[in-house]
Formats: sequence, structure tokens, C-alpha cells
Amino acid sequence: MPEDTIIEDTAGACKGEIPEQEAWKDAPARSSKIKGTIMSHVKEIFRFIERPGDKRSFHEVEKALIPMVFALGRLFISYYLARRHERSQGVVRRFLKKGFRRRNPQRRTIATFFGGIIYWRTYVRRKDGGGGVYPLDASLGLTKDGFSMHVISLMGRLATLMSFDQGVGLLFTFMTWAPSKTTVEKAVLGLGRFTAAWFRDAPAAKGDGEVLVLQFDSKATPTATESELEKRRGTRRANPFPESRRHRNRELRHRRGPKRRRKKGDKSKNGKAATIVVMYTLKMALDDKGRPALLGPINVWRYASYAPKRHAFAIARREADKRGFTQGSGKKVQIVVDGDNDLEAYAGEFFPEADLTLDIAHALEKLWIAGECLFKEGTRELEKWMGSMKNILYSGKAETLVAKLRQALEDIPKTGPGNKGKRKRLSEVISYLEHRIPMMDYKRLMAQDLEIASGMVEGSVKHVIAKRFDNGSMRWIKERAEPLLQLRCIDINGDWDAFISFVETRLGERTEAQLELQTLLQTKPAPLPTLGVNK
Repeated sequence: MPEDTIIEDTAGACKGEIPEQEAWKDAPARSSKIKGTIMSHVKEIFRFIERPGDKRSFHEVEKALIPMVFALGRLFISYYLARRHERSQGVVRRFLKKGFRRRNPQRRTIATFFGGIIYWRTYVRRKDGGGGVYPLDASLGLTKDGFSMHVISLMGRLATLMSFDQGVGLLFTFMTWAPSKTTVEKAVLGLGRFTAAWFRDAPAAKGDGEVLVLQFDSKATPTATESELEKRRGTRRANPFPESRRHRNRELRHRRGPKRRRKKGDKSKNGKAATIVVMYTLKMALDDKGRPALLGPINVWRYASYAPKRHAFAIARREADKRGFTQGSGKKVQIVVDGDNDLEAYAGEFFPEADLTLDIAHALEKLWIAGECLFKEGTRELEKWMGSMKNILYSGKAETLVAKLRQALEDIPKTGPGNKGKRKRLSEVISYLEHRIPMMDYKRLMAQDLEIASGMVEGSVKHVIAKRFDNGSMRWIKERAEPLLQLRCIDINGDWDAFISFVETRLGERTEAQLELQTLLQTKPAPLPTLGVNK
């Protein structure tokens, strides 16, 4: 594979070469010495740019400057860390007063955006044993993982946008080094440990309108079956040609065994549903004719989880309360759903004050099914009938519409070719719509400029879930997909930087309380959230 590829084999590049730091590889260097190295490096860059009789192309110069500038970035960070080490005695004394003993400075290499950084810091150890800590690392907010928080943030954020493979390739393209795919997954699992606390403690949005709208939906994503997982866990034979990708793939196919041939029409993906809620507000105003208008959406917020549907409603209730739309507040709340029985039941349980609305697109789809029981598909008669039914529906006369369907059902003979199936399908449509008559007052909703369709959540299903989790060859494990799904919601909500600051603060508090650096990267996922799952 070519060396400049941006996918797959780049994962092995790791932290790259750092020759400019050889002088303090074996012993700490004073910041003044590193500053001198920086000055020398800057002069080298000027000599490169000011070459006499220069006939190089712009592309050649730009490309050659990149590693020089990255090396300069590493030197500046080394200088900063050396200065912090020289001025860390006050922090060290705090630990000595707590029963620690000073040890000689220890070397560490930390992976940053610019590459590996070598630095030294004092180590203090508990007098009674039980380990120690690096006061400088603690004061800098670093973790045990060996990566800067910025790099961990990049790993997690790119993972929400693309596959781990592609994320690693993109990191290599822009940073000239890259972590492994496994490390990226560990970053996702680690950051995922903080998503529940973030959604609970994040401040409420500011500048909300007077009407709160919530839309709910579900989307099944492909998950691994037990037989597939068993094959993945199988013992690996030694590969006699470890450098040959052909033989690696051959060994993989041999270990997993032959694929089961699908039956015709079988498109099963062993899907497990994730529930998503979209919440936003609308601001009251008047149009140019003095009629009420609701402007928005304002402060769109999304949350998705593989936990049971009831959990999504518990989260939505908490967020609505946080934004001031508590029960008894008298504020307008509208919920739009697609006719799912569970969603309707939970809406009534958690938001009894809400104006519950059936997405009109689903109502129309049911009418098309009914129409095809009465007229031949594609005929002018069917189109005309649908036009009249739409007019009744948009006029807010849901009861009249159901009555007409009942009359149509009576007009279909109980015997005759295909009549049994037509009557069954039409009866199901009537039952579906009759149960939801109070949710189909579309004339009133349009007069108040409220929502009559669930387009916001339908779009979010595609953007938040489908784009990242429902692609060819993907097979997820719910517990491992959950943190990635919630991180994607945080990013799409526009809260990524605030979330990373939140994680840093929590880690710092734990370090302060335990007098020990924390580990952010994790190998095992947390259990699915349980808030609201049980009554």
C-alpha cells in the first residue's frame, strides 16, 4: 500500500519522529536551553525560505514547511512544560505536606497534535506506600493515558462523523501521526462515561420561545448476532505472513467460516432500535395580517439512546423542566409522534399537559392504504378520492373522515375475489385513525401555527443515527454504540467544546480528591442508561 494513504495502514504510524528533542531525552533540560533550540530552529526555517536563487514551486515549499512548523510546535510545548516544571515547587510542597516524599524527576512522552513531547516532572510517593503522583501532571489536567485532551477530543469527535478507520486516516493526514483504531474506540468509551452526567448537569439553553415542541421517533441499526460475536472471539492462528494483507484477510475468513446464504428477499440486519427525541421552542409573533405566528425553531436539542423508549421520555421531561416548561407552569407544550403506541402512551405519562399530535404524513399514508382498498392503484378515481379525504383531514374533521371510511367498509361485499383482504386492511386503517381522532385536529393546529408534521425528528433520525450507524457491513453492539451515539448528539447540538471542558473539570476534581492521575481511555463500555426505565 502506498505510504501516503490516509486509511488503514496509517494507524501504525503512532507518534512519529521527534529528533529535535534528543538533547533532553536522557536528562531534563532547562527552559533556557530549549528556548535556544527554538531560536536555532526558527533560523533554520528562515534559511530554508531565504534560499538564494530560489526556483522552487509554491507546493514544494508549502509541503516542506509543514514538518518544520510541527517540530517548532513541539519545541514550544516542550519549552512551556519545562517552565512549568521549574515553577512547580509550590505544587510539589502541597503534596509533601500531605505525607508524600519527593523522588527524582521522571521522563514522560505525551502525544499532542504536533506529535510526541518529551518532558520531565517531579514524582512524589506516599510515605506509607500505595503509589504516588506527578504534581505537575495533576496541575496541568493531564491523565494517565499519554494523550493530550485535545487529541482525545479529536479522536472522539471524528469517530462521531466517520468510521474509526477513516478517522485514523484523517488524523494522520493533518497531524502527521495517528493513534490506532483501538485507541480511538477507547477514547469514545472513555468520553462516553461522562455523557449521562453532561446531559443531566448541562445548563439550560438561553433565549427560548414560549412554545416547547418535542418530536420522538425510533431507528433500528444493524447489530451483531451471537453467532457473529462468537466467530469474532475465536482463537486466532499464527499467520506465517504477518506483513501480507492478503494472508491476514484469508486467515480472518477462515476463522469466521463461510457466510450463510440469505434467502430471497431476506434483508434482516438484526436491528436494535435507538430512540431519539428532538426538542426546540417557538417564539410567538404576528404576521403582516395580524395573525399568530410561531417563529423558530429555537435552541434545537437532540438526545438518542439504545435504552428502552421510556428512558427517552424521562430525559425529555427532565430537559423540559430545566428549560422552564414544568407541569403546572401553564406554558404550551406540543408533542408530535408517528403513531407508535408506546410513544403515545409515554407521552401521556410524562407530558399529560401536552398537545399530542399525530404526524400528518402518517395519517395520509394510512388514507392511501384505505384508498387502494377501494380503487385501483394509480387511477384517477383514487387520486380524486384522496383529494377529498385530504380536504376533510386538513379541515379538522377527523370524525367525519372515519365515518366515511366506515361507510366505505360496509360497501365492500364480504365475499368475492380479494374482498376479505381489502376489508381487513381497511378495518385496520379505521381502527388506527379512530383511536387517534383527538390527535388530528389539524385545522386548529394550523390556525395556531403549531406543528402538524414530524419532519424535524425524521431528519434527525437520518442525520444523527442513519448516517453513522446504518451503513453496509456495520454490525454494532448496543453497549458500545451507545457512547458514540450520545457523543454524536452532543456534537450536533453544538456542545462539543463545552462537553470536553466538563470532562476536564470532572477529571480534575477526581484527581484532587484521590491524589492520583485519572485514566480516561476505557476498554469496556458502561451499561445502558436506566433513568426512567422502571416506574
